[in-house]
Amino acid sequence: MTAPGPPGSPGSRPTAGPDAAPHCVRHPDRPTALACTRCGRPACPDCLRAAPVGAHCVDCVAEAARTTRAPRTVGGGRARPGATPVVTITLVAVNVVVFVLTALSAGSAWANYTSPWVEATWLVPADVAAGQWWRLVTAGFLHIGPLHVAVNMFALWVLGRDLELVLGRLRYALLYGVSLLGGSTAIMLFGDPDRPVAGASGAVFGLMGALVVVLRRLQLSPTPALLTIGLNVVLTFTIPGLSVLGHLGGLVTGLLVAAALVHGPARSDPRAGLWAVGGIAAVLVVLDVLRVLTL
Repeated sequence: MTAPGPPGSPGSRPTAGPDAAPHCVRHPDRPTALACTRCGRPACPDCLRAAPVGAHCVDCVAEAARTTRAPRTVGGGRARPGATPVVTITLVAVNVVVFVLTALSAGSAWANYTSPWVEATWLVPADVAAGQWWRLVTAGFLHIGPLHVAVNMFALWVLGRDLELVLGRLRYALLYGVSLLGGSTAIMLFGDPDRPVAGASGAVFGLMGALVVVLRRLQLSPTPALLTIGLNVVLTFTIPGLSVLGHLGGLVTGLLVAAALVHGPARSDPRAGLWAVGGIAAVLVVLDVLRVLTL
């Protein structure tokens, strides 16, 4: 057995007792002179993370992440600054793919309306009354000719990429879908039962209406958006062949959905806005059902 060294020598350092060096709570084999400034437990350098004051252990960092409320957008969705507008990109891609498929089926991009897929999916109120309910939605992804799809997709990209970041992905997707349904419902209620209609314009006009509401909520000038909407409404009434009812129905629905998301109870309870949007969608469905019963 080796005899203990003289006082002060390395062999005389205590290995237990009150004078022993503390050990990391996560690595008991590592003595450390450091400690978490939040919980006070000893921790080695590998288990500490820099904090505004001192350093926190990984357990405290994880606990803070669980208890800290995630930032919300003005519409109550989860904030993702700088995130890719995934929903908008997906919508544009779906619309373009559907157009390409109908053009290939018809053998012409300019006469893609002769495709049997178009005839089976565009909105004809009389066909909806006959039980073909899918037309209320599928018509919003059809376009007649390359100019039609190009104009709508450009507008969707310009409007959608910012609204998606402001509202959050889920709420933005609901805004688009319910606005599309609103345009279809207006056509069902007031349109010619035998006239076919196609295009994403109803949903795009819904985004225009939502943009005005969001700008006012953010206390930004809505004048540019109002001028854009005014110009598009004028074009709707002056260019033959455009669906006035689809455009105006989508516009009004977009205004209502955006108001439900960024005003009222939604500001204090993010789920309240979702329930309100669900209520708007339910009303539209009921109106469609009532119209079908009278056709």
